[in-house]
Parts: sequence; C-alpha cells; structure tokens
Amino acid sequence: MGRPVTLFTGQWADMSLADLAKKAASWGYDGLELACWGDHMDVFRAAEDQNYCRQQLAILEENNLKVFAISNHLAGQLVCDNLDPRHDMFIPADLQGSGVDPERKRQWAIDAMKNSARAARNLGIKVVNGFTGSSIWQYIYSFPPASEQMIADGFKDFADKWHPILDVFDECGVKFALEVHPTEIAFDIVTAKRALEAIGHREAFGFNFDPSHLHWQLVDPVCFLTEFPKRIYHVHMKDAALQINGRNGILSSHLNFGSPERGWDFRSLGHGGVDFEEIIRMFNHIGYTGPLSVEWEDCGMEREHGAAEACEFVNRVDFAPSNVVFDEAFDR
Repeated sequence: MGRPVTLFTGQWADMSLADLAKKAASWGYDGLELACWGDHMDVFRAAEDQNYCRQQLAILEENNLKVFAISNHLAGQLVCDNLDPRHDMFIPADLQGSGVDPERKRQWAIDAMKNSARAARNLGIKVVNGFTGSSIWQYIYSFPPASEQMIADGFKDFADKWHPILDVFDECGVKFALEVHPTEIAFDIVTAKRALEAIGHREAFGFNFDPSHLHWQLVDPVCFLTEFPKRIYHVHMKDAALQINGRNGILSSHLNFGSPERGWDFRSLGHGGVDFEEIIRMFNHIGYTGPLSVEWEDCGMEREHGAAEACEFVNRVDFAPSNVVFDEAFDR
C-alpha cells in the first residue's frame, strides 16, 4: 500500500467541509489536510471542545476519509511579519483596521498557533503545518544595504517568538512543519539550515516539504531532502512551471498568478517542471512514509477536474522502495 494521498483544504475554504469531504472521497482521496480557516477547523474551539473535534472528524469518517495534519498558515504569517494592512484579511474582524495595535494582532496569531498544537492533540494527530512569517524578508535584495547584524537579528526575532509556541507543541506531543516558502524565515536550503540553528534544532520544528516553491527559485527539491532527511514532517504535492522567455524573470514583475507574462506559475500536478519520480525515490531513501498532500493551485485549469486528476497522478507516481537487491538473484 502506498502513502496516503490527501487534499489540503486551504484552496477550498469557500466550500463547507461536509461538501468538500464528499467531493474528495469521490475523487479518490484517502483524507483531508484541514485548513484552519473557513468552517474546516477552528483551532480556538478545537483546543478546548472535544465534542467539536469529534464533530469535524465525523464528517471525514462518514466519507471514509482520515486526517493526518492541520494547517494554520495564515495565523503563522503574522507571528514574525512586520504587519501592514494586508494582514487584516487573515484575522478576526474586531482586530482589523489601522486603529488596532499591531501587537494585539500578533498576539492573536501567537495564541492561534499555540491552540493549533492543542487542537492537533485533541484530534489525535501529530503535525501542524504553517508559516512563520519573517521580519527580514523585506531585505531579500540588499539595497539599501542590510547589515549582517540586521539579518542575524531577524533570525533571533524568529527564535524569540517561536520558542514559546514550540514549548506548547512539546507539551502536546505535536510537531510544527514550516512550509519553506518565500516570505518565511526559511525559503531555501541555506535559510532553512539557519532557521534550524536559530531555534536550537528543536525536535518540534521541522519542514512541510513543498517542491513547487523550490523549483521556481532554481533550487533542486531533491537536494533539500538530502539536506534535511529527518526534518521532513509533512509533504505538499504541488507543481510549478518556469516561463522564462527573455522578457521576464523569477521575481514575477508584480504580476498576479495566471498572467502569461509571469516568469513562473503554479501548475496542477504533472503539468509543470517538478521531477516527482526523483522526489519519490528520495522519500523511499530517507524513509518518509507520511501523507502526500495535494495543494491544488492552477489558474489555468478548472479546479475540480484538476483535483481529481491530481489524485490520480499522485497514486500513479508513488511507489514503495525495493526490499531486495535485484542482482542477488544471479547468485541463486
């Protein structure tokens, strides 16, 4: 039996969990990775109300689906970011607006991430995926010049803010998996190593591996796996395509997803440039047996068609490692 194939519900939060669960089951998925927005998972309720947890799990069970992880990317983004009006789309209405102290918004996010660990414990799962935010992403191109101390201070800020959150994860027996991603404290191999160093290599902190974010940066996703074989706590299956044509570049020209003039874009699985066979081979090598969770994003394809096709793609590309050495047969 292959690894479980799940669907991340973040891009489907406009749909009720009950409706989405029925569709996901019909498409062939084994489970759902529940996003902590829409009506899919309220971590503040789940942290305290076992009946609510049973209610959400029952929706999945009615459709023969399981849950292996929940994801709270939106709240996590506010923990370390320098907050601006864009962040208001992620928070409760009573905290929105320029008249609210940004630190009140940040504290809500910190509480949300702590409650994500408590919610996971009450759901009987061991992984929460998400973002960390970053106070230094704005320095990605160092002009005006950013000093080494400014960058070091950014990693210290991350550690100072996340250590208390990870203390709750430890108390709950749950791990946090950062999706390595531009705008986060770790967005490639070098920054992922530095984030681990900053956080003292705590076992509670690892990675949600998503090859699409590495591919368009020209980072080999397989190299990421070889660097962090014991820190891959969860996997997003998502594809991306470089569309470099001599007129554009990987910084995307302030163009929205789906624009044909962008230098890269996300694609439905199997329609981009990510080499998933080599990734599966490396999963087999490092012993990753967890879920393969489809994060479906493609502005050029109808999403229900894409989600069904993506499930078929993952089941087709996944394979178990060999338990024999093929040339041993020559000695018999």
